[in-house]
Amino acid sequence: MASVYTVSQVTAYIRNMFTQDFALNRISIKGEVSNCKYHTSGHIYFTLKDGGSQIAAVMFAGQRKGLAFELEEGQEVTVTGNVDVYERDGRYQLYAKEITREGRGDLFARFEKLRGELEEMGMFDGCYKQPIPKYARKVGIVTASTGAAIRDIMNISARRNPYVQLVLYPALVQGEKAKYSIVKGIETLDAMGLDVIIVGRGGGSIEDLWAFNEEMVARAIFNCSTPVISAVGHETDVTIADYVADLRAPTPSAAAELAVFDYSQFEEQVRLYSQVLNRSMERKLERLHFRLEQGKMRLKLRSPERLLVDRRQRLADIESFLERRLKDKLEQDRRSLEDRRQRLDMYMSDSLKAGQHRLALAAGRLDALSPLKKLSGGYGFVTDPRGKAVRSIEQTGIGDRIGISVRDGRIEAQVTKTVAVRLPESEE
Repeated sequence: MASVYTVSQVTAYIRNMFTQDFALNRISIKGEVSNCKYHTSGHIYFTLKDGGSQIAAVMFAGQRKGLAFELEEGQEVTVTGNVDVYERDGRYQLYAKEITREGRGDLFARFEKLRGELEEMGMFDGCYKQPIPKYARKVGIVTASTGAAIRDIMNISARRNPYVQLVLYPALVQGEKAKYSIVKGIETLDAMGLDVIIVGRGGGSIEDLWAFNEEMVARAIFNCSTPVISAVGHETDVTIADYVADLRAPTPSAAAELAVFDYSQFEEQVRLYSQVLNRSMERKLERLHFRLEQGKMRLKLRSPERLLVDRRQRLADIESFLERRLKDKLEQDRRSLEDRRQRLDMYMSDSLKAGQHRLALAAGRLDALSPLKKLSGGYGFVTDPRGKAVRSIEQTGIGDRIGISVRDGRIEAQVTKTVAVRLPESEE
């Protein structure tokens, strides 16, 4: 009976064979970088491939000094290191110690060429981007029917909003016929009048994702009247479809988050809006009720019956007031008339006596002021040629003719001299 070995024994034996092979301990391999991943630990995992085969490779963080540039998809490089077996997985891989860049791979060159052409045509311009509806109810999905992408989208959609309808077009997402299948899926879902379409797949190498770098797929997305979310690969994977789509999601899961609104959050918003609306309605009803009560009070105050009663009462009050005022006025006038009569009698008596006294005084003064009496006492009345009384020497000049009236006649004279004399003021 042949010997039976464990898996670990066989793997260790194979590894020992790799270790003893001088050519594999120091080897340089040329190829194109694919599926490049930078781990948080600092290690770099990638695949080195050519037209016929590929080999897994890793450069540990301690060997990073042998890398003088940023390792990216599609680069043509030469990797120097050793080939060994990773016992846990039972597979061999290239452990890189030094990497030098040779040029760009064919696929990456095709990618950049097509991206430049489509960008020059304006297919990446933001003016052509359609907004993603905020509350989508029907979401189309173009992806493989079996795979992590559709499962993630379904799980997230069910969690966020179980009422959203998902329509899947099971397309090929890898291989030569994948581009035709994806284009057919986009066109089919676009004709169904959906709210938004998710086009994508899970992660992979640049070869795995190449269907989404095809020009016909880009044009199908650009010509789609339904908003399209591109969700191809992982966050670091970028395809032509990402540039053309209306919105790029880093992963299919993120695309589901963007396309399907959170129903619980929506319910909470509706509840808050309802509360705000109810409070607003209550305040408005309170204001209207207050205005209604005010209107009722004003209507009651302005009631014809109330106004008539008020006017009657007011007229009665005015009538009573007028009667009292009339009686008071008559009594006041009677008393005033009696007082005036008494004062008039007293005034007439006093006035008569005072008048007699003033008349006697005036007669005495008049007699004292009589010109004839003054003329008979030796005084004269001087006038100028015009007959005006001369009261001051300033009214005459030397040679002027003047008239002097005396008790028994008139004297005509001529001024020969004037002398100013200051007389004491008379007191009356």
